[in-house]
Amino acid sequence: MTAPLPATDEQAAAELETLAADIARHNRLYHTDDAPEVDDATYDALVRRNTAIEAAFPHLIRADSPGVLVGAAPAAHLAKVAHARAMMSLDNAFSDAEVAEFVRRVRRFLKLAEDEPVLLTAEPKIDGLSCSLRYEDRRLVQALTRGDGTTGEDVTANVRTIADVPQSLPADAPDVFEVRGEVYMAKADFAALNARLAAEAATTGKEARRFANPRNAAAGSLRQKDAAVTRSRPLRFFAHGWGEASAVPAATQGDVIAALARWDFPIAPGFVAVDTVDAALAAYRAIEAQRADLPFDIDGVVYKVDRLDWQARLGQVARSPRWAIAHKFPAERAETTLERIDIQVGRTGKLTPVARLTPVTVGGVVVTNATLHNRDEIARLDAREGDRVILQRAGDVIPQIVEVLPRTADRPAFAFPDHCPICGSEAVAADGEVDVRCTGGLVCPAQRLERLKHFVARGALDIDGLGEKTLTEFIDLGWLEEPADIFRLAAHRDALLTREGWQEKSVDALLAAIEARRRPDAARLLFGLGIRHTGIVTARDLLKHYVTLPAIAALADDIIALRDATPAAIGETEARHRTRLDKAIAERIAVENVGAAVGHALADFFHEPHNRALWDDLLAEVSPPDFVVERRASEVSGKTVVFTGTLDTLSRDEAKAQAEALGARVAGSVSAKTDLLVAGAGAGSKATKAAALGVKVVDEAGWQAIVASAD
Repeated sequence: MTAPLPATDEQAAAELETLAADIARHNRLYHTDDAPEVDDATYDALVRRNTAIEAAFPHLIRADSPGVLVGAAPAAHLAKVAHARAMMSLDNAFSDAEVAEFVRRVRRFLKLAEDEPVLLTAEPKIDGLSCSLRYEDRRLVQALTRGDGTTGEDVTANVRTIADVPQSLPADAPDVFEVRGEVYMAKADFAALNARLAAEAATTGKEARRFANPRNAAAGSLRQKDAAVTRSRPLRFFAHGWGEASAVPAATQGDVIAALARWDFPIAPGFVAVDTVDAALAAYRAIEAQRADLPFDIDGVVYKVDRLDWQARLGQVARSPRWAIAHKFPAERAETTLERIDIQVGRTGKLTPVARLTPVTVGGVVVTNATLHNRDEIARLDAREGDRVILQRAGDVIPQIVEVLPRTADRPAFAFPDHCPICGSEAVAADGEVDVRCTGGLVCPAQRLERLKHFVARGALDIDGLGEKTLTEFIDLGWLEEPADIFRLAAHRDALLTREGWQEKSVDALLAAIEARRRPDAARLLFGLGIRHTGIVTARDLLKHYVTLPAIAALADDIIALRDATPAAIGETEARHRTRLDKAIAERIAVENVGAAVGHALADFFHEPHNRALWDDLLAEVSPPDFVVERRASEVSGKTVVFTGTLDTLSRDEAKAQAEALGARVAGSVSAKTDLLVAGAGAGSKATKAAALGVKVVDEAGWQAIVASAD
């Protein structure tokens, strides 16, 4: 049964924060470390939950939302290269109804007549590693992994060893063309590789490495430092699309794929064109029926709008194209025993229960662990140590527990801890929240490492050289307890030079990287502190208005005072009092898209004496300049645009997407803050109000001129 959506902004923001952290971790494990800890079904469920909450609470969408980010950061040992065109991920469908809704969305967005067919292509979704092959003057010059979607890893030398990849294109190919597809390993080759690695380990006496599945084997083999290692691994390639191109050889998806086949790129068997939803679903069933017999792993079917001019109009959302969707296969299931339940503590202090299982093979992979998500999930399942349970798995390593089988003996219910198992601090769940969190903060060793990792990560302070291993070393030495200690590491230079693995060059490089962050971007610094509900977008929105970090602290003090000065009235319910207080806090903040949840989080952070001391200590070490808003070169960048009336040439969704692509903020109503009203046919009260307020008004042609001038 699907859990109900959060009832309040505070509950929604709290769950979105947790989901963003969990999904980012799983993205890193899957895309960067090639060591996933959850299966596809579990991961997809987290993403779907995040999407549902964001749809219900769009004003709480975070900068680190899984709907914004793609993949994970590139690995450190491979050169990082920016993609000429972003490599996006696909939205997922899990039912026939969702596929039908996808086609209806396409039809609505394009304003198509009901009798106009929407032609699609359908093809197997290969379970491999995404790769982009760049050809210039018809010669292979570069190969990149997806990475985080914007920046990938340079694996050119390794890709040149894959026999399926042409080193050159024929004379009729464009001057510049990026072929995109999946590097994979066939099932038989995967089994042979694991057997060979085991035999080599037996010969050398070393511990044998065994890849968990063909996808992990392909990813690990492609991302080697030494191309000779890649050459020894049986990698293959399927093409399914393209990126930057000086010319596109056809007007439809199907015809471009046919051109790729003529250029000697392998295309996954089962690629077909369909003209109805029923035909698309028939293709899905046919491919699913062949799944077990295919020589490679697939985890679904991908549908794409066939016409390229429609693809261009549909465009994309933050991380996914609107013109494609992946129809995932159902999860596989198995039965085993839940031996015990352990508690892990994350960066935000969340206590996550993990099921330790009797090893069981599910879909060819041995699994031993499964997340139980939270205290409520354990209660919903009534899961107890010693129970027999049903797992489901959709393609990776750790499955989801979907059912507890009837017990044959009495067993005590699991007692969820009320104190942190790491530091002993009290563990509590805030009102309306399901997650139990340790209150220890940086006092808690489990949180300390994760919070410091967050502070130095790319989205925050971005300090090169302070990875998890180095942070752990410095924490163990007693050199690091809080962020300010990072800027005092120079005092340990001589001691560091005596430690294994450190030389003068590496020490000085680290210290120089730290010194370079003495004047950090204020929003990055605020985000880096890990204050709940304060993602990078929220941090920037606050600083656009308040400009300096001391002003943010003063805002928090005002909210603390406001909370103290707003007691419940006689006879007032707790819910009514909370609503009245939240309204007052939001009015005090007075920043669009920043609500009471953020205000409470800021107040909670600054109300704690150790956090206030941490803040003061940090600002004694760094001097962030006043925040400056960056604006894109567009007539409407940074401005507020409202659309009204009926637009003839594009749908409202398409118009909104255009505005957001130009850096504008789209509002639903006209106010004194509105900069531009785009009035279509039948514009009514909004046009009248805009005229009264002196807001600039343009018609649809005027809007299209603005869009064209920004290209």
